[in-house]
Amino acid sequence: MDKKAVIFGVTGQDGYYLSRLLSDKGYSVVGVCRRTSTPNTTRIDKLIKRDALQIAQGDVTDFGSVYDVISEHRPDEIYNLAAQSHVGISFNQPSLTWDITAKGCLNILEVIRKSNHEHRFYQASSSEMFGDQYSISSSGDKFQNEDTAFNPQSPYAIAKLAAHKTTQLYRKAYGLHASCGILFNHESEMRGESFVTKKITKYIGELNEWLSNIHIEPHDCSELEDDGDKIGFDVSRFLDAKATYSTFPKLRLGNLDACRDWGHAEDYVRAMWLMLQQDTPGDYVIATGETHTVKEFLIESFSCKGFENHEKFVIQDAALFRPSEVPYLRGNYSTAKEKLGWTPKISFKELVHRMVNYDIKGCQAKWKQYT
Repeated sequence: MDKKAVIFGVTGQDGYYLSRLLSDKGYSVVGVCRRTSTPNTTRIDKLIKRDALQIAQGDVTDFGSVYDVISEHRPDEIYNLAAQSHVGISFNQPSLTWDITAKGCLNILEVIRKSNHEHRFYQASSSEMFGDQYSISSSGDKFQNEDTAFNPQSPYAIAKLAAHKTTQLYRKAYGLHASCGILFNHESEMRGESFVTKKITKYIGELNEWLSNIHIEPHDCSELEDDGDKIGFDVSRFLDAKATYSTFPKLRLGNLDACRDWGHAEDYVRAMWLMLQQDTPGDYVIATGETHTVKEFLIESFSCKGFENHEKFVIQDAALFRPSEVPYLRGNYSTAKEKLGWTPKISFKELVHRMVNYDIKGCQAKWKQYT
């Protein structure tokens, strides 16, 4: 397949999986990332080293930068994954979130509109746009699909909805081949550490390594005492003969009752690609059709290594609750199944176990560096 793709927001979780997918399909892949004083390509370094991905410097918030990238590379497909994608942070940095997430999408669409090349465009929309809205089936089940009303509950969701609506407008007004994937929560081993799922699985990896090095089995743990302001995995404490497992820091989380439809990013980038292979562009909900609470994710994660009671390790911290919460998400992906032939392959349980095992191996490798 002799095609070229440009990915804005390539350094994130989805950028890694999408780059890998497109490269495997024979694409020439260009990933766009901002110039920074410190390296920000950790996830994609292996792809760069094996020439599966070429890096171009650019910034979606700058129209001229976007124009230069697209006009130089003239890609067949453009994927916009760029966003300030942490919902909690968007309350503290609303202007930055808007500039990257909403204005960035507009810049790309404007360049495409003015270009003579027939680019196909993918916009990463979000289930957060639904907010507290849902549809109800004849049997009383709650869900969200392409017809469910939007009512965003965060600066992030508002910016995503603006980008979503702008993409629809440019498709209708200018005839662009522009599609939106309304992606529900998707996680992976490459998830950023500020997200709740990664916080949970990384904590278990650290706790497991701590206990294994002091020869305590998970099911033998007595009540842990909170370790004050010490948060996270401190390898130096392994070298302290006075250190005991009773002072390992507990895991601080916010709302455990929020319901989310969690899938694996590896499945979801496949849906992105499929959208741009269609003759007619459109909007698609990409989800698993299942919903699980944060508490369920927590319990499944702890069960991976035989921890019988997660409550002894976890503190609910009021400071981590969002000012406005999205209570329930469960996507109906029937349109994607019918028109794209897409279905998720990785189950909720497999997703959780893959993340936990990845972080356990990572903590083991970290320990070996110090011993």
